[in-house]
Amino acid sequence: MTEHPHGRRRSRVSVWLALSAVAIILALLFVPPFISVQRYKNRITQVISASVGRPVRLSSVELRILPRPSFVITDLVVEEDPAYSAEPVLHANTVTASIRLLPLWWRARLEISRISVDEASLNLVRTSAGRWNFESFFRTAAARAQSTGGNSQAVPFPYLEATDSRVNIKDGVEKLPFSLLGADVSFWQESPEEWRVRLKGQPARTDVSLDLGDTGIVRMEGRLRRAPDMRHVPIHLDVDWREAQLGQLSRLVLGNDEGWRGDLTGEIHLDGTADAARVVTRLRASGVHRAEFAPASPVDFDATCNFIYHYSDRAMESLLCDSPIGEGRARLTGDMPGRGAEPRLTLELDRVPAQVALDTLRAVRNGIDPSLQAAGAISGKMSYAPANPANSAPANGVALPAPPVKSRAKSARSHAPPPGPLSGTINIAGLRLSGDSLSKPIVLPKVTVEPAPGEPVALVATVAVAAGAPAPLNITARFALTSYQVGLRGAVSLARLGELARAAGLSHAFDLERLDGPPAAIDLSANGPWLRSQAPIVEDLAAASPVRLPPAPVLVGGASDHISGTIALHGATWKPDFLANPVELANAVLRVEESGFRWDPVVFAYGPVRGSATLAFPAECVAGASCAPQYTLDFGSLDAAALQAAMLGARKPGTLLSSLLERLSPGSTPDWPELEGTVRAGSLVLGPVTMNNLSASLAIQTKGAEIRSLDAGLFGGRIHVEGSLISGDKPDYKLKGRFDQVNAADLGRLLGMNWSGSPVAGSGEVELAGFTDRDLAASAKGSLHLDWRHGSISESSDVETPPVLSRFDRWTADAEIANGAITLKQNQVQRGAHKAAIEASVTFGDPPKVSFGEQQNARAGRQ
Repeated sequence: MTEHPHGRRRSRVSVWLALSAVAIILALLFVPPFISVQRYKNRITQVISASVGRPVRLSSVELRILPRPSFVITDLVVEEDPAYSAEPVLHANTVTASIRLLPLWWRARLEISRISVDEASLNLVRTSAGRWNFESFFRTAAARAQSTGGNSQAVPFPYLEATDSRVNIKDGVEKLPFSLLGADVSFWQESPEEWRVRLKGQPARTDVSLDLGDTGIVRMEGRLRRAPDMRHVPIHLDVDWREAQLGQLSRLVLGNDEGWRGDLTGEIHLDGTADAARVVTRLRASGVHRAEFAPASPVDFDATCNFIYHYSDRAMESLLCDSPIGEGRARLTGDMPGRGAEPRLTLELDRVPAQVALDTLRAVRNGIDPSLQAAGAISGKMSYAPANPANSAPANGVALPAPPVKSRAKSARSHAPPPGPLSGTINIAGLRLSGDSLSKPIVLPKVTVEPAPGEPVALVATVAVAAGAPAPLNITARFALTSYQVGLRGAVSLARLGELARAAGLSHAFDLERLDGPPAAIDLSANGPWLRSQAPIVEDLAAASPVRLPPAPVLVGGASDHISGTIALHGATWKPDFLANPVELANAVLRVEESGFRWDPVVFAYGPVRGSATLAFPAECVAGASCAPQYTLDFGSLDAAALQAAMLGARKPGTLLSSLLERLSPGSTPDWPELEGTVRAGSLVLGPVTMNNLSASLAIQTKGAEIRSLDAGLFGGRIHVEGSLISGDKPDYKLKGRFDQVNAADLGRLLGMNWSGSPVAGSGEVELAGFTDRDLAASAKGSLHLDWRHGSISESSDVETPPVLSRFDRWTADAEIANGAITLKQNQVQRGAHKAAIEASVTFGDPPKVSFGEQQNARAGRQ
């Protein structure tokens, strides 16, 4: 069979094509390394410099054929225009410059189609005159595009792209801390008349510590068209900033965490020129709250604004911001002229729910009752229009004569404060506050907020609230942009006062459900910034409670609330759980001052026990020092039996100590607060013993108490005691003390004996535990030392006294306290040269029982 000649020809063509393809591939793989492009380095540098319009420096160049013909450049530096900065505008370790094949093939002309950099550093510079370095870059690109239209030899503009790079911002020679990290930037010429730019990056700040995961991602798409100068370049920009967290955003923009939390998304759309651009923005935020706490209802908002922006004047014209709020709307209109001129703005509210205002207050203030609900609608209009200085300035620098005073009325009106820049009113209709803390809602048919007279930027509102007293409680509030002032004056029932305290987040301030009586007289004023410092100066009025005492407030640096005034109670009663009967408060005044809170005076009666007290809470505490509230208790004459009857009731079994400690033991009542203070009494009657001029420094602790010192007059002498009480299954006491100049006759009568002679002195310590007197006597362990000079003990009908005690010069004795008795150990009775020791014991009881043993004579000797 004969092969067709056309078939053989096709086979040879296929073979040659395959061999050519293989040869080309082999050439692409093996030939480039043997081609030296270093001799073309200057030419490549010139081409890239002409492409970007800046002087260029590079270290080395390599040729790469696959996947597309390109130069791989090492250490590329693009110089800056000296008018902006001496630092290079771009630096990259590795750059890929792709080659245009057609100009190289047809005209043997080297052109760059794409310049790609990775991990580069790009500087954006703004001069003091407000010009940016990229303006000259755009002018060069525009001039090149214009020349390309009529000159085929002009170098076309390449596609520029940077990936995973850093964009720095400079103000003249100073590099600002702001930058974009991980930035992807692209710039290319869409047509001879239009350029496109695309940017994506993560904002960062170098001078503060940031969690970069929460600064969000910025994306920008832009178009620019050619114009004679940059001011008139038509611009279209679309910018969005997503996944930003408010705390990190404030650190990024302001350098400090302003304490806000929430998620933010922003969009900006710009059309126009640098001279006049129409800007449309949308700002959405969710879960907005303060960092110190998480409110029950975080704030969400969605606002859209549009305006005309003039870059050269930094001015906004025809501002219109609109935001739906619940079933109502808020609208802000006006102009912001810039260049130091005062803005002119108008805020309109249309049926904005009052609940939104309450939620906003919760977002900046902790502790407000989460169940509190507000019904009603806020509507009105408020304008800010400062007076034009030109209207009041004298013409040509010559002051105009004042108009004549025609009448007394006009003269009086001339002293009225001039009208401020604010005008208009805002009304809250049908305001109704309800919640779990209020037994009945607070209803205010209408509240009017209007400009404060004589104050440039402040609003004021005055309302009268029915608070369970014959006359209403008057509330005056003043609101400024950053601060507030509130005054409360009038009478309020104690029950309503407790409800208002709980609703305002002060439920721990007054245990008012324990109080009953006539209305309290209130005269309070508060002022401070809207946003507290992160560590507040004062825990509101919490530290001022006379009933349930929290830890003392701590004063720290930063702005916070300042409260002053008084709350006066007259004829009230207080009934805590741990007392059998209520305490009658004839008069109690809470004074709130800069130095802290102080209950002074408190005049009380508890059954037959009457006294006065003070309780002070410091506003400032030194680090490491105690911040416990300070108290004083003053009594005239205090009888322990009367106190027992008052505290426990006449028919209560047991003793004062046992029953009271059972009530105060852990598990029956909450821990006591920490208190430090002084108890004073003109006299304290303890059965047959009376102490005079008692003064005790007593520190109450959560699980016990510390008697730092107790000094009193006893039987004509003085006694000093120190000790502690520790609570547990049974209260444990540790006491030590000393006494001197105690009258011997009085001390003998306490033991049922006839003593006489000089005063007695001694010291001792004892440890005992229990609730009842029997438990205390049985557990008592300790020691006692006695020193009595020139004394005498005579015979009595109940006790047989050793003859040596009938008269002696000195008796010193050490005794042991144990097994419910005091037993004499080593002791010595001395009369002249004669010395003797005796045996004796005192058994605890009511009355105590004294018994003596055998007398042991000591060896006589001369002194």
